[in-house]
Amino acid sequence: MESVGKKAAFLNHIVGKLELKDVIVIKGRAEEVGRDAARRERYDWAVARAVAEMPTLLEYLLPLVKRGGKALAQKGENAPAETHGAEKAAGILGGCLAQIIPVELPGVVEPRYLVVFDKVAATPAKYPRRPGTPSKEPLK
Repeated sequence: MESVGKKAAFLNHIVGKLELKDVIVIKGRAEEVGRDAARRERYDWAVARAVAEMPTLLEYLLPLVKRGGKALAQKGENAPAETHGAEKAAGILGGCLAQIIPVELPGVVEPRYLVVFDKVAATPAKYPRRPGTPSKEPLK
């Protein structure tokens, strides 16, 4: 999913070049796509890197994931503290912290983490909130 048309077109180009099957690039904002009944709670996984602080990111990802699915985020050195600070938001959105996995990336000195949340309950219908609200007023 990508909200910028040029970036979405590039992703479609890459999908074609790599001949990826069952991959769909969606042009749209997470807040809008997450409210679309055709997309809401339909996916096994939602994955993000360098998008937002964890409470905001969970509001983008968890409405897209079906119960039993997972949301995964790559985060930097503050991941453990940021993640634990987002556990209440995760609970509100139907998620539960599953794992924080340290990873080493070639050529990157700073620590990185993969943070995995399980989707354990339906996300309440009022989430995600309208575009811009999750980043301006993160769930606490």
